[in-house]
Amino acid sequence: MQLNAELFGALQTIAADEGLMKKAVRSLKRIAAQKQCDDSLTMAELERIVSQGEQEIAEGKVQPMAIDDLWK
Repeated sequence: MQLNAELFGALQTIAADEGLMKKAVRSLKRIAAQKQCDDSLTMAELERIVSQGEQEIAEGKVQPMAIDDLWK
């Protein structure tokens, strides 16, 4: 909660200056984009998941399922 108050207080301080507000928006968009990238899987993680799935299929640990059943 304290961080929200600080953020909005800082925004309120620069709200009258359009140039500063544009810089703030650009900076926040960069931060948000970085966060989104950090949350996504790396290629190595994706390959590990697929490899693990293939191994489970080969070992018979996965029950076959009709593709139409996935949408139910």
